[in-house]
Amino acid sequence: MEGREQINLAELFDRLDERRIVIAFDEAQRLRGGPLSGEVLNALAHAYDFDRNITFILTGSEVGLLYDFIGVEDPNSPLFGRYFHEVRIDRFTRDESIDFLRRGFRELDIDVPMSIIEEIVNAFDGIPGWLVYAANAYIRGVGDLSMIREAAINEALNELERLIRTKANYSAINARRTALVLRCIASGSNTWSKVVKCVEDSEGVTVSPTSLSNIIRTLERLGVIKDYEFLDPMYREAAMRLSVPNY
Repeated sequence: MEGREQINLAELFDRLDERRIVIAFDEAQRLRGGPLSGEVLNALAHAYDFDRNITFILTGSEVGLLYDFIGVEDPNSPLFGRYFHEVRIDRFTRDESIDFLRRGFRELDIDVPMSIIEEIVNAFDGIPGWLVYAANAYIRGVGDLSMIREAAINEALNELERLIRTKANYSAINARRTALVLRCIASGSNTWSKVVKCVEDSEGVTVSPTSLSNIIRTLERLGVIKDYEFLDPMYREAAMRLSVPNY
């Protein structure tokens, strides 16, 4: 702003380097392609080389896009070849989910019946983010697990609709087919041939294999599906509710 000193990100990191500090970017893949994308990457590369007291943590639920944003294997990226340590949080087992919730409630000194914990585990199938989501909702006073689950599905539905709107910026047909692919897989089309048949039956026309392949590959890179299955039960439920946009 006018009349105020302005610094760019690299200069800010240099100033913060005076003390030991951790800087986290949550859902960092959303910076990909945005107006700040290049500035952030250049600033991170600068800090990697010169700011020894700063540790960066980049989190993301869409792993493929996060890799694309960081670009450590892309010769054109400022971060190409830079070392990073990856921590993946996979789906918990049932026992791990129960232990995770029990420990969390205990740390907050909240006594939660085992029946509630088991309900949460049954509803959210070991997905760490949803377990935290449900536990926080319960702590805030939402005692009805069906309401929490419904809110989670709506969150997932909003994310899928945002993805489809993004597709619509490029091609209305592609956006429609993305919605169809999601609905077909959610309905049980668990092979390439079944997805093709489902989409073509809905469209009433023969669909380009390349178009469908690109859509499926994008959904896999986003971490939505793998091997024609949803990785997250909330997203599968949400996909069943998707409306299919017209051309």
